[in-house]
Amino acid sequence: MLLLRRLVFFTLMLGSAALLLALAWQCLAPGGIGALQWAMLACLAVVAPWNGISLANAVIGLWLLLAHKDPPAAVLPALRQVRPGVPQLRTAIALCIRNEDMASVLPPLARLLDGLNATGAGPFFSVWLLSDTQDAALAKREALAIVAFRARRADAARIHYRRRTANTGFKAGNIMEFLDNHATGHELMLTLDADSEMSAAAVLRLVGCMQADPGLALIQHLVVGRPVRAAFPRLFQFGMRAGMRAWATGQAWWQQGQGPYWGHNAIIRVEPFHRHCRLEPLPNGLAILSHDQVEAVRLHAAGWKVMCLPEEDGSLEGNPPALPEYLARDRRWGAGNMQYLHLLRLPGMTLMGRWQLLQAMLLFLGAPAWVALLALSAAHAVSGGSATAEAGTLLALLLFGWASNYASKLAGYAQVLLRPGLARAYGGWRRFAAGALAELGFTALFEPIALFNKALFLAALPFGLNIGWAPQNRAERGVTWGAALRQLWPHTLAGLLLTGGFAWASATAWLWALPFTAGLVLAVPFCVLTASPWLAAALATPGLAATPEALRD
Repeated sequence: MLLLRRLVFFTLMLGSAALLLALAWQCLAPGGIGALQWAMLACLAVVAPWNGISLANAVIGLWLLLAHKDPPAAVLPALRQVRPGVPQLRTAIALCIRNEDMASVLPPLARLLDGLNATGAGPFFSVWLLSDTQDAALAKREALAIVAFRARRADAARIHYRRRTANTGFKAGNIMEFLDNHATGHELMLTLDADSEMSAAAVLRLVGCMQADPGLALIQHLVVGRPVRAAFPRLFQFGMRAGMRAWATGQAWWQQGQGPYWGHNAIIRVEPFHRHCRLEPLPNGLAILSHDQVEAVRLHAAGWKVMCLPEEDGSLEGNPPALPEYLARDRRWGAGNMQYLHLLRLPGMTLMGRWQLLQAMLLFLGAPAWVALLALSAAHAVSGGSATAEAGTLLALLLFGWASNYASKLAGYAQVLLRPGLARAYGGWRRFAAGALAELGFTALFEPIALFNKALFLAALPFGLNIGWAPQNRAERGVTWGAALRQLWPHTLAGLLLTGGFAWASATAWLWALPFTAGLVLAVPFCVLTASPWLAAALATPGLAATPEALRD
């Protein structure tokens, strides 16, 4: 059965990629296939697999979301065996912090503990605030905030604070040091980031799954964005929520026990994780940055199950407050994911484990291919090649490429619009549809900026660009025109040059290219506007792109 499911996925993925390449061939062939055209096809061949992955997961996910009354239970059998009552296993809540505003970190933790105590499950949980804060003054404020927090709580004896003097191994090292020295007596561990928020019901659901299936080493809960007012995260996470629901459901169906780990909002069985997931430095001596997927792969190889619960309720995280923070986070993730190149050749991994690492790399490797394809397309248009393409075939190529790339998001939107009960949680189908349209417009401008930024980063990486795991700004803020221009002038310049090239070829070529070049040309105003209080208010007043949690608040 599992082999059949994987055959379905890879057939859909490869079929989608082949169709994209076939449409491109039909567009290019009438003018003759030379070196330029072969280069364009080669770039598209690098981009096409990610489109195929997105479409395959979306098709499977949408089918499951519409065909089953309880889609999460359809892909996670242990969920059907969860029984009410207090837990039988002791769980350590491991919350990693580094240079954080504790006034933002502690209230969600308090709500979780209050919820667990209200169910009678509180005594089965202990809290460990695991600090990697290195600045002495910040560490002092951090410690004082936790002392005050404990003083207000009746369960203070179950709340612990530990700060490392050196953040060796970054977050993975922080967790492993905790397991080495403090996890005795705990069978499970709930990993949380500083911006995580989980409900007691969601946590107990995960614990129940672990109790129901002793072969499970890790269950990753789906994570959605916390309610925000700022325009950038509001629009970004509205689309991400729709896309991840369909993607994660489809992926869980065919991956089953060899699923992903995203580093937080997950329950982990302590013993196998401690035994198999200690990460050695890379051959060049650097620590592994994107540790979570490597840890999942290690558990796969040891014969343990890693599964995803594609359920939204009760599991949230914060998203970057503005475009500069998002681009910085993307560079950190890119640096970590590209390290997987050193790991693909190592023995002891399952075939699916290698696929997981390769898929994570494809997320970034497609970006330089996309930029190169855009530049080659401009050269093709200037040389007169675009005039030979049939308008209908070109339109089919662009529409299919767009739809397959955003297939999971479109599937998530379709599910809500087809299920009136789901739409009511968003304020009705009209408000939801308006939010979806606003998000798609946002994404049309945002995606070229993000792709170009990935390409710039990957171009600099072989030349010694050092990307560590620096503390993050999570506070909402505005972005000045000068700051945006200093960071985004390369994006703007590239957009102007490409737009000029297409316009030089013909007005028709310029129009065809506009969906891909407009975001680059408008990168600076996009950055400033999406961080502005004005746009935040314009979205908040009618409730556009509001999530169910935001509307409940």
